[in-house]
Amino acid sequence: MNVPTSISAQTQSRKAEHIRICLEEDVQCHEITSGLERYRFSHSCLPELDRNDIDISTNFLGKHLGAPLLISSMTGGTEEAGIINRRLAEVAQEYKIAMGVGSQRVAVEKPQVADTFAVRKYAPDVLLLANLGAVQLNYKYGLAECLRVIEILEADALILHLNPLQECIQPKGDTNFRGLLDKICILCNELPVPVIVKEVGNGISAVMAEKLLAAGVKAIDVAGAGGTSWAKVESERADNALQRRLGKTFADWGLPTADCITAIRAIAPDVPLIASGGLRHGLDVAKAIALGANIAGLAMPFLQAAALSEAAVKDLVEVLIAEITTVLFCTGNATLEQLKLSGSLQRIQ
Repeated sequence: MNVPTSISAQTQSRKAEHIRICLEEDVQCHEITSGLERYRFSHSCLPELDRNDIDISTNFLGKHLGAPLLISSMTGGTEEAGIINRRLAEVAQEYKIAMGVGSQRVAVEKPQVADTFAVRKYAPDVLLLANLGAVQLNYKYGLAECLRVIEILEADALILHLNPLQECIQPKGDTNFRGLLDKICILCNELPVPVIVKEVGNGISAVMAEKLLAAGVKAIDVAGAGGTSWAKVESERADNALQRRLGKTFADWGLPTADCITAIRAIAPDVPLIASGGLRHGLDVAKAIALGANIAGLAMPFLQAAALSEAAVKDLVEVLIAEITTVLFCTGNATLEQLKLSGSLQRIQ
């Protein structure tokens, strides 16, 4: 696939701008939340457990995870992004948690940056998720490009991300989403690894999840609203007043993460489900698991830590594990499955 140098350079520049904006500007949702604050755990003053016996390990897509955590897809394609991905991968390996990478479109367009995504050498045993924008299937991408990004990462699954709002606001965004469901269905039948579909912060409804699962998608990442607003991010990058206005108008657009989890779980009791979108600590993770998610993804907290050092990423994972474990201990549950079945999470609003 031949891509003009100017286009690949634009894609690479966008990657660098996204990191800078996310770290330096206020691009969080303010009016809409993840919805997790509407829930509270019932405290058990006598858990009848030894905290040391609590097990927060789980399995997802055939891989054993030491904790129900996913380092959500973020970046790649620049020198700084390569350093961030290496730090994240090394910590993911140490704690046996899952990891996704940012959109690998830039690695297809500019093969010399593929190494900034190629983290399998740092994380040989980890569940690694490749990533492409689903809309690229309408822009000359197909099976070959999907296989290429899977090969670069030596990935266990491929994420196809859906980002219609972001593309509407992004300068020169790709906005032809017509016929994508059929193309996703074809890929699900042709690819050697499972396909995961995720949003990028505006949520997936039960209606859409049902269509995606019927097309052959094996797992859903709800990526609901309440965290980083990509409308705000793209507004910061806007090169005209219209794009800036659109970004501000739709800054808090989307479906709360908690609502996505409960709605999808109601129509698909067994689908592997990832909760992401506005999760900021282990208590959020535990709430998402209790609502029905299998694992939980965090992006911004990991990006902030990885921008500092590998030690900061380790400290973050240690805190998340301690927070999740504390929830189980203080609700009297020894495992994640017991937590889900306990009924200890109660809606308060």
